Amino acid sequence: MKDWHPDLSRSSSPRYMAIADVIEMDLRSGHLVVGDRLPPQRELAKRLNVDFTTVARGYVEAQKRGLVDSHVGRGTFVTGGADKERQGFAPDAAPDPRRASVVDFSMNMPPEPDDPELIARMRGGMSAVAASLIPLLRYQGFGGSSMDKEAAASWLSRRGLVPSQERIFVTPGAHPALLAIFGLLAKPGETVLSEVITYPGMRSIAAQLRLNLTGLPMDEDGILPDAFAEACERLKPKALYLNPTLQNPTTLTIPVRRREEICAVARKYHVPIVEDDAYGFIPQQGPAPLAATAPDLTWHIGGLAKCIGAGLRLAYVVAPDSKAVWPFVSAMRANNVMASPLTVALATRWIEDGTADTILRFIRAEAAARQQMVATILPAGSYRADPISFNIWLPLSNGWTRSTFGSHTRSSGIGVVASDAFTVEGTAPEAVRVCLGGPITREKLQGALEFMAHALEGPPEMAASFF
Repeated sequence: MKDWHPDLSRSSSPRYMAIADVIEMDLRSGHLVVGDRLPPQRELAKRLNVDFTTVARGYVEAQKRGLVDSHVGRGTFVTGGADKERQGFAPDAAPDPRRASVVDFSMNMPPEPDDPELIARMRGGMSAVAASLIPLLRYQGFGGSSMDKEAAASWLSRRGLVPSQERIFVTPGAHPALLAIFGLLAKPGETVLSEVITYPGMRSIAAQLRLNLTGLPMDEDGILPDAFAEACERLKPKALYLNPTLQNPTTLTIPVRRREEICAVARKYHVPIVEDDAYGFIPQQGPAPLAATAPDLTWHIGGLAKCIGAGLRLAYVVAPDSKAVWPFVSAMRANNVMASPLTVALATRWIEDGTADTILRFIRAEAAARQQMVATILPAGSYRADPISFNIWLPLSNGWTRSTFGSHTRSSGIGVVASDAFTVEGTAPEAVRVCLGGPITREKLQGALEFMAHALEGPPEMAASFF
């Protein structure tokens, strides 16, 4: 296989990574087979018009992934198929059905990758991480290594954030980070504010910490600044929680002007902002985070659950200042000790080699396709959604209540959650959140949406009782 001439344009990674990527792609396609000898490094460098070091790094990267093996005086040979099987990453291995069947449809999940090349690339990252398996089984310092923080900083820079490394922490998910932050900001019995319709996890955290969670009224642009200011005067809140981009569950995104007004009120009354930016990476050109407008007031949480995968259980937290760092570290260590080094290493790997960006592009494209499907099935104006959100917010009519609709759709294969889970105070509206992501295929989603649309055309008693 001395004539092997990789087309590096097939990979969006840096060129040395692209060499390893293409070796993996050609191995899967059969263009390369185990035992093939790759061109000498200098010859390939000349053929590709790249530096010798680029090819050398590419071959080293391929060896880390278990794709090739180099022998001094003999050359570099493809060994990927056998090595992958020994490491437990055989591309055709069937998933364990005991794990494949575990899914919680009540969670708002991104669409799951189904592209073979992307899945192979993800597996390649896991293989590379496995090469350093033993060190990753040790206790690590809290907050991530310098390497992991560099990857976090690179990822956060996509949202216009450029914090110093000492303010960045790699944490085991957004939820533990929120629990630690609110434990620092407020004592039992004190008040924190949120949207009146908000993320259910925030309600659970407030209950766990025995905080008084007060919901602020909203319009189509988010919480009302005047209502926020009035609550600051009257309640003396210790913090404001917001999920400002593709808000769960309403899918609204707070526009730039409203964000500036909210930050101005927070600054006037010295109220810290806790920004849960779970969906902030999904829009290609979304508004800058609140942390970019008021960095000294804002705890920014950039979770990876919605933009890469919830199973990683990782979030990047940016503290507002150095004074807040040590109390936060102490709180997180007491509750969680550290994020899993294995998943941290995998996230760092995927960010560095471009896999994370590829996953994100897939999620955006698939979410958009599913929202287009919704638009063709449900009447315009009957629901609220964003063109790339993972869910819709569905007000109910024709005598449907949130409980009867939830019961009716329980077997449809999509997650329907009643508004009670999101309502901070007052009477919950007759509405539900309908999730479009997770393991459900487009075909099954279409059937479920058509089933919903048919049911909503009339009162509950007219709907079929089966699916």
